[in-house]
This record gives sequence, structure tokens and C-alpha cells, in this order.
Amino acid sequence: MRRAEVGIGTALVAAVGVVVTALASGWTGAIVAAVVAVGAGAVVEVFVARRVRAWSYAEREDDLLVQRGVLFSRLSVVPYGRMQFIDVTAGPVERSFGLATVRLHTAAAASDARIPGLSRADADVLRDRLAELGEAQAAGL
Repeated sequence: MRRAEVGIGTALVAAVGVVVTALASGWTGAIVAAVVAVGAGAVVEVFVARRVRAWSYAEREDDLLVQRGVLFSRLSVVPYGRMQFIDVTAGPVERSFGLATVRLHTAAAASDARIPGLSRADADVLRDRLAELGEAQAAGL
């Protein structure tokens, strides 16, 4: 999904750059504009691929670990007993690729535990499993 977003964005920027530069300074400038746009798109693609690979999560006995970040790595530990509710969301682009995001909500305002890029079925299974674990852990308090 992220590759498609980068590809479409790069194609649009390249097309606009080619048209504007061709009108302003001719075809030589247009070719240079297209090469620059495609090169920038390739750099963005490398960054996006690293960013996607940086997301991970692990279910442990008492909590859920969510790790993300390329330049600054962030590890969130969410105790099952502190989960208030779990959302499964999917925007129009995610739905077209059959993907969803699991978002965990706790009482802490700073809590930003989300797991993007799961298949819709996997997201539903994870939501149900986390909800069961959350209820079991909260009952033990």
C-alpha cells in the first residue's frame, strides 16, 4: 500500500514537473525534471520501506509490546489490564488493499499503541484475543 502511495505521488509530481518545465524551458528541462522526480521518489521509497519494516509487536503473558521508528526507535509496553478498548480501523486506501490497523486505547493520554498493516482477518483475531486478555487481566485486579 505504501509503495503504491509513493508511486502514484511520484508519477503525479513527475507529470506536473514535465508539463511545467516543458512549457517554460523546453524538453531538455522536462527530461531533467522527470529524472529528478523519479530519483526523489526512489529515495522516499527506501525510507518508506525502512519505516514499514520498523513496526513490530509481540504478545507476552501480561502485556503487549509495540515497537516502531527508524531514526528514533520507540517501544511501547501496554499491560493487558490497562486496555480500555481496542479499535480496528481501515481507511479507504487500506480497505482497497485488504488491510487494517489495530489501535489500543488506555487511560493514559500519551498512549499511542497501534499496529498498522495487518490483514483484516488478522486484525479482527488480534482484537478479539487482546480483548479477552484485557478482560482476564482486569478481573484479576
